[in-house]
Amino acid sequence: MLTREDDVDAHALRNRGWTISAIARHLGHDRKTIRAYLNGRVAGERARSGEDPFKPFVDYVRARLVEDPHLWSSTLCDELAGLGYVQSYATLTRQIRARGLRPPCEACRPARGRATAVIEHPPGEETQWDWLELPDPPPSWGWGRSALLFVGALAHSGRWRGVLAESMDQPHVIDGLDRVARRLGGLTQLWRFDRMATVCHPASGRVTASFAAVVKHYGVSVAICPPRHGNRKGVVEKANHTAAQRWWRTLGDDVTVEAAQAALDRLCEDRFDQRPRVIDGVRDSVAAHAQRERLRPVPPVPFPATVTVERRVTANARVAYRGNFYSVPPELAAAAVTVTVRLGDRHLDIVTAGGIVIARHRLAADGAGVVIADHGHVTALNSAALAAFTDSAPHRSKQRIPPGPAAQAAAAVLRGDPAPEATVVDLARYAEAANGRNTLT
Repeated sequence: MLTREDDVDAHALRNRGWTISAIARHLGHDRKTIRAYLNGRVAGERARSGEDPFKPFVDYVRARLVEDPHLWSSTLCDELAGLGYVQSYATLTRQIRARGLRPPCEACRPARGRATAVIEHPPGEETQWDWLELPDPPPSWGWGRSALLFVGALAHSGRWRGVLAESMDQPHVIDGLDRVARRLGGLTQLWRFDRMATVCHPASGRVTASFAAVVKHYGVSVAICPPRHGNRKGVVEKANHTAAQRWWRTLGDDVTVEAAQAALDRLCEDRFDQRPRVIDGVRDSVAAHAQRERLRPVPPVPFPATVTVERRVTANARVAYRGNFYSVPPELAAAAVTVTVRLGDRHLDIVTAGGIVIARHRLAADGAGVVIADHGHVTALNSAALAAFTDSAPHRSKQRIPPGPAAQAAAAVLRGDPAPEATVVDLARYAEAANGRNTLT
């Protein structure tokens, strides 16, 4: 067998007019070998010495894999065994790979490797929305195994913003839509979602009645992505990737929710909005491209959805909500309560497990770090703290404290001891002793 270098030299010498015998002597090979390569034999490939034993089964294997691209090779090997196949399973898999017998399943095939088209996004036309699940939040947040980030991205310029949320329910979706839209600078003509159950019916893709009222409030249209077409909203998918790798990955364990949100907002403004992009032949920053989108203003008040979150009252009768603390009566310390906020209102309610509103407070700005306390709650907390206060020295571990009268009486009852007879005093004896006395001594 000739190497590729010898094969190239043999063809070059033949083109110069050398005879096959001369080429064979020069390269040190047999004349029949030189002649075979000059006649078209491929260098580096050894011809099979006998008949291909797999060839009779090629048509059957190809037909079965066209019918079922996910058919296991072991199952196919079992079928071929009944048709006279005697080679090994490893030979079968090697032949399938070498001959390219297994076609790709287009229904399951990802976008990578297939032909794609660039989707045009005119300025001000579309905002793409998506949830991003972030693993392992700081334990101090109390959010469990994952945190949620609701992300919105302008499809034309690529500007994006995100807000942290405690739940994926519809009130949190509406709250996220309003907060992100204000951070983006306005509204586009269209909002694009995947098949979120809070936005549409996942099976049909039709917008739910409750969410239809939301989009009417904001005056936008809704587009639902076809199933299993994540690349249709690739702008927000890339924003999710950026948020996970450049913000969440380096977030410290001692960071609060509000500090994490503020850090994300700063990163978006200082870094991501300043990256250069070429759009329609114009090279400028993302922020400059976003300014040219001419977004419509967001309504002055959000859609009036009611956001509810579960909280645990602290020992000093405070309830935490978005970076602030709100007071409750002191008897609810360590109790589970629900904080309800109607978007657009300037107050929040704190509700007990029985559904009773036990406190209503003025809503402070998110992350302000203030304490909103009712005067009655403060007075009751001070009274309870003073009532529980004592200046008595704590008991020593080796102090002697014998059973008192009450404990002794209870022990007598347990032992069955007879009750002591009560002493009856006759007042006539006092009168008899007093007769005949004219002094007090």
